[in-house]
Amino acid sequence: MTWRLVMSRYFIWFFLLLILIISPFLGAFDLKVSEVFINGTLDNSIFFNLRIPRVLFAFFAGVILALSGLLFQTLFRNALMTPYTLGISSGAVLGAGIAIKLGLGSLAFGIATISIFGFLGAMFTILLLITLAKYLQNSHYESLLLLGITLSLFYTSALMILFYLGNTMQNDILLRFTMGSLSVIGWTYPITIGIISLILFFVIYLFRYELQLLSISDESAKLRGVNSKKITLILLIVSSFAIGTLVSISGPIGFVGLIVPHIVTKLYPVTVNNRIAKTALFGGFFLVFCDTITRTLQTQSELPIGIVTALIGGPFFIYLIINKSKSI
Repeated sequence: MTWRLVMSRYFIWFFLLLILIISPFLGAFDLKVSEVFINGTLDNSIFFNLRIPRVLFAFFAGVILALSGLLFQTLFRNALMTPYTLGISSGAVLGAGIAIKLGLGSLAFGIATISIFGFLGAMFTILLLITLAKYLQNSHYESLLLLGITLSLFYTSALMILFYLGNTMQNDILLRFTMGSLSVIGWTYPITIGIISLILFFVIYLFRYELQLLSISDESAKLRGVNSKKITLILLIVSSFAIGTLVSISGPIGFVGLIVPHIVTKLYPVTVNNRIAKTALFGGFFLVFCDTITRTLQTQSELPIGIVTALIGGPFFIYLIINKSKSI
């Protein structure tokens, strides 16, 4: 471990923690710190009903995206695998879009129907990828990535058909979904996503040693008595539930699951089971940082969070592809 690496760690964590602390005070409306903690003032209402819930929602969303990215890259042993690149996020968006088009905005068993359809869209994509992977044989990880990109394009086309068939109100909601948004009012969504992110974290942490063996090969896991198919399916189902629910609320937010696991790996070149908590925290801080950028830029309307993450993640994705081709 070099001195430069240690200093880089401290600097990055300090910077991200500082952003988390000051983020609720930043936005289009300038808050007066002296009135933020006085009940009944406009600054108090904005701070506790808009800014704090949004920051927490962004943090927990970042946790889900980063952990899902780590999970997929580990299970499929491919640095480019994420729910976004595999089309799972697009499947969740299409599912939510179908619910919007059908006017299913009510609750079923206490859960929003849009969230249920988003989860079903993500799960359908997962099962479809698992089924198709059986026919890909030895080179299936690279081919699976191409299948995911193809599915994503197909889902996008289907979503555009829904867009042209929908009315103005439905199209406004669909447009929000395609660009991604972390704008929330109140505490319902932050609490919901917070609980789901904790469930995802504890499930992954529970299977951390099995995940470490699976990162090497299925054969290594089987030799240690690990039921690789069962554990993989459990992890994928829980991750799909988390992604499906998040996307049905925020829309697709790409590249967080791609960027964060690689940055954490560079900062902490240790085994997968020792990077789970660090990846979760870094993902939360990173998305809060991106959301702070969208709220502080002086634009006519708020910049969608998906644009910021894509601007950062697009070049990073190209770098990974080039770096991977050089290592072959």
